[in-house]
Amino acid sequence: MARHIGIVACSAEGAALCYLTISTEAADRMGRHNHPEVSMHTHPLARYMAAIERGNWQAVADLMLDSARRLTSIGAELLISPDNTIHQAMPLVAPKSPLPWLHIAGEVIAAARAGGYKRLAVLGTKFLMEGPVYREAAAAAAIEVQTPDEPDRVRINRIIFDELVYGRFTAESREYFNGVMASLKSRGCDAAVLGCTEIPLLVDPAAAPLPVLDSTRLLARAALREAIANT
Repeated sequence: MARHIGIVACSAEGAALCYLTISTEAADRMGRHNHPEVSMHTHPLARYMAAIERGNWQAVADLMLDSARRLTSIGAELLISPDNTIHQAMPLVAPKSPLPWLHIAGEVIAAARAGGYKRLAVLGTKFLMEGPVYREAAAAAAIEVQTPDEPDRVRINRIIFDELVYGRFTAESREYFNGVMASLKSRGCDAAVLGCTEIPLLVDPAAAPLPVLDSTRLLARAALREAIANT
């Protein structure tokens, strides 16, 4: 039998996309209407944001671990979190976790390597763009990362928290993201990491100035592969 996937969610729209990707794409591998068992636990985003804004990554880790333990108690066998920002707490989570995790940045960087990309434009919350999650994962693979200039980081962060997490996806914001990607392309980037799990719901890959690495779907597909391995 496929392994039971536990989703440690943070923001609703990205977590929903991750769940839907697992559930709908599994049919091609497992048969019609079939997919691994999937469970999700979500603390309110407000609790995560209060800790993140204070730079209290231990508090973020505690929330993640609480979700992990709840999911373990109902039978989950592997864990994922479709939220890039909170992966900054993963070094505090992994040693105490009751189950193994797939790391979202690790899956994105693996896809970047497979695609032959050398310099990635990283788009996400200001905490992600200014934090170590992708910088460290990319450095381990000898891949460079670039982030937008500060005014763009501020506006991207505002779009994420004022629009995307509430399911608001506007043409104006889509064009703005395309403009940021075009600017980063001019600085030598050869692909863009959609490093907030809601951004793939806004950006149209066919219209984007750079090839995109969809962190949400890449993580979901990795979890699906892991869940059905050896079945």
